[in-house]
Amino acid sequence: MLYYSTNKTVSKVSLKQAVTKGLADDKGLFMPERINPLPASFFENIHQMTFQEISFEVAKAFFGEDIPEADLKELVYDTLQFDCPVVPVHDSIYSLELFHGPTLAFKDVGGRFMARLLAYFLKGNKEHVNVLVATSGDTGSAVANGFLAVPGIDVYVLYPKGLVSEIQEKQFTTLGQNITSIEVAGTFDDCQRLVKTAFLDETLKGALTLTSANSINVARFLPQAFYYFNAYARLKEQGMENELVIAVPSGNFGNLTAGLFAQKMGLPIKRFIAANNENDIVYKYLQNGKYEPRSSVATIANAMDVGDPSNFARILDLFGESHEQIKQVMKGFRYSDNEIKATLLNVYQQHNYLLDPHGACAYKALSEDLAPGETGVFLETAHPAKFTETVEGIIGTGNVPLPEKLAEFMKGEKLSVELSTSFEDFREFLLKTAK
Repeated sequence: MLYYSTNKTVSKVSLKQAVTKGLADDKGLFMPERINPLPASFFENIHQMTFQEISFEVAKAFFGEDIPEADLKELVYDTLQFDCPVVPVHDSIYSLELFHGPTLAFKDVGGRFMARLLAYFLKGNKEHVNVLVATSGDTGSAVANGFLAVPGIDVYVLYPKGLVSEIQEKQFTTLGQNITSIEVAGTFDDCQRLVKTAFLDETLKGALTLTSANSINVARFLPQAFYYFNAYARLKEQGMENELVIAVPSGNFGNLTAGLFAQKMGLPIKRFIAANNENDIVYKYLQNGKYEPRSSVATIANAMDVGDPSNFARILDLFGESHEQIKQVMKGFRYSDNEIKATLLNVYQQHNYLLDPHGACAYKALSEDLAPGETGVFLETAHPAKFTETVEGIIGTGNVPLPEKLAEFMKGEKLSVELSTSFEDFREFLLKTAK
């Protein structure tokens, strides 16, 4: 299958080219030339399948034309050595817990799959690849841990200084080896700008092979469709799969875009809810049809602090830039820090379920929008222990358990390089250090 740019001014490329390039030469994001629907029989029997079996069938629809079936199965099963369970919270509301992977965040799925796919394409190739990734929190740790010690690949993680939690920071700054952490004196949007500019810089393109592991890369965001299908399967086991509404905490919109792809493939999701914090650019677009990016603001749901979400270009492309069509499948909500805090505390006190700030944002939107007869699922995208100080400050106790995986990261020594927001400084750093 070929992949085209959302800006549609350059030629289509192969899957391998799309993955290794990351961003198209015209600054657009790659999209598959078609979305293959899954047969009715798949949905009839999906509740009898495991997460790995479901994901393999979905992966074949995405990548089966380009990767031999046995190799693809190995990639999927090697990626999904953990589960993403659906947990009842109360009434008809369920949490899809996506924090059971190595870094306790939903991006483990896409990060691990992309690392393995890129390594697969590089096998036997002497080419050295430098992976650039901007993170507002969880992407950095998922990608860094997914690529750690992979031969022929170096990873550069750019993150905004002082704007990620200590635990998130420790998960990628303590690794060393082929992982370099860059602390940028700015916002996530500055980090994302540096990465995107690097891909288009002729000096860097002439000297280095660069790709991205942000959700702008098709190999990062497409596998995130896997767990939407799994959620449907687990609900079908309980007879709760009809009238399904899914709420997604939304920052760069890669996660929700993957859900829209799943819907296009036939997954019967009635509608999506895009839950925003005070970075409400897409929320406003859904109200008035105007997309007006601006500088991001810092909130307690820091992974959603994005002022110009990259993947919105994919959503526009998916629906022919039709505001009306997008409104038919997606509703938007936005919440302040105080509203998120109040939701987190209430759910903990009333239902004995501990949310993280991002999941709390999605839960609130779902609880306000869900109608009688509908089943609601919100994506709980990270373990609350990744935000221990914030969460314990809200619930008023020290009851957030620190999983052993996180405790080990906290013992490590922080290793990072500080840079300004100047692209010239970043380019000079890469030219001096990258292979």
